[in-house]
Amino acid sequence: MTDPQPPASGIEYEPVIGIEVHVQLRTHSKMFTPAPNTYGEGPNTKTDPYTLGLPGTLPVANKEAFTLAIRVGLGLDAEIASYTKFDRKNYFYPDLPKGYQISQMDLPVTSNGKLPLANGKVIRINRAHLEEDAGKAMHTGGDASFVDLNRAGIPLLEIVSEADMRSAPEAVEYLERLKLLLRYLDVSDCDMEKGSLRCDVNVSIRPKGMEAFGTRTEIKNLNSFKAAEKAIGFEIRRHTSVLQAGDEVVQATMLWDEDKEQTRVMRTKEESADYRYFPDPDLPPHHISESWVEEVRATIPELPWIRAARLRSLDGITEYDAGVLIQDRAVADFFERALAVSGDAKATCNWITSELFGVMKERGHDITGCGIPPERLGELVRLVKDGIVGSGGGKKVLHAMYGTDKDPAALVEELGVGQISDEGALEAIVRQALEANPDTVSDIKAGKKKAAGAIVGWVMKETKGSANPGTVNKLIRQLLG
Repeated sequence: MTDPQPPASGIEYEPVIGIEVHVQLRTHSKMFTPAPNTYGEGPNTKTDPYTLGLPGTLPVANKEAFTLAIRVGLGLDAEIASYTKFDRKNYFYPDLPKGYQISQMDLPVTSNGKLPLANGKVIRINRAHLEEDAGKAMHTGGDASFVDLNRAGIPLLEIVSEADMRSAPEAVEYLERLKLLLRYLDVSDCDMEKGSLRCDVNVSIRPKGMEAFGTRTEIKNLNSFKAAEKAIGFEIRRHTSVLQAGDEVVQATMLWDEDKEQTRVMRTKEESADYRYFPDPDLPPHHISESWVEEVRATIPELPWIRAARLRSLDGITEYDAGVLIQDRAVADFFERALAVSGDAKATCNWITSELFGVMKERGHDITGCGIPPERLGELVRLVKDGIVGSGGGKKVLHAMYGTDKDPAALVEELGVGQISDEGALEAIVRQALEANPDTVSDIKAGKKKAAGAIVGWVMKETKGSANPGTVNKLIRQLLG
């Protein structure tokens, strides 16, 4: 099937998009059993009788998962249920040994939340409910299939948006901001390659201005934002082509074929009744007290978009700078601690995002593994700002500091990269430069300001890069009147 191209038509269609995000919660054990919640071990090594669905086993709900779900609810400014329960969602699949999944149908742990986009638009969150993950089926393409049940039973939080998005880029922005929030709240590593965060996207189209929704299709198990954007775009074009040809869109569950970059039908769409939901008889209803909610609320950090707005108010920090800094909560924390010492927001930001990030990339570390206390970086920025060391020398100091707690001022002395700012020490060298370059002096006197750069370069070469360029320029102006 080739990428559908809608024929010309007088009807302008509007996409309607809703997203279900499944995020694995960062708990020590699985949702209903003490089996460990870990990743990367050999197949079927993190199972127990309950995970395997053996007769006589009973579930016990994980309180830690409830706490993390409450954190997400508070981060989304949602309502936290005082009373919630679990239900059985019945369907058979080899990676679901019990023949049903424990989920929440009508009484989710949190509901009625919201997530703001950069332009101020708010995406409503219908609900976020707890459930257990299924295992992982692997098909060889031949006669054999394999099942790894390590993932079965891992706590999942399913976050269901309202159908408030109107384009593929808007849907991707929603996913990016939701992922950022989840990482700030420290509820999941959100590693899409490991399957810690996956999404299903519901797509329909309708004539622009119409209130009623069109027939939707659901694209299952998208594990990258790039795939989500492509799949949504393809479905929008396919729906449009079908309607403009006078046909009807068939409600179905779709899969995204990454190689062919197109969707294909997985099955006709089930409704809730097809799963035969009923309250799980082995799990009692759960009461979430106000004191529990307030205890969790006290642990909620400053939300990323609120932090970004505050950082933009700092002198010299642009919207782009703030966006880079807040992408990792640890980076933003590092920046603010370094800034408290350096006193220069823009310079501190530049040293982190350009110089420190560069060294981190070379060494294969993140900000928590670089070994440089943020206060030490702040001291280095201040030394550069005060003219004690130039930017080139500062970079050498940064490399020497990496992975250590060495004092940058001591390293400036040890490495011999201190900057000469004393006018008396530099005047004789500047005079020599002027005498050695009479043509350049003539250009400077003729008003060619850039010509002074050649004199500065001559002095820097003579001082092996240790002269303060600002002081050198000042002396050039003074000596030439």
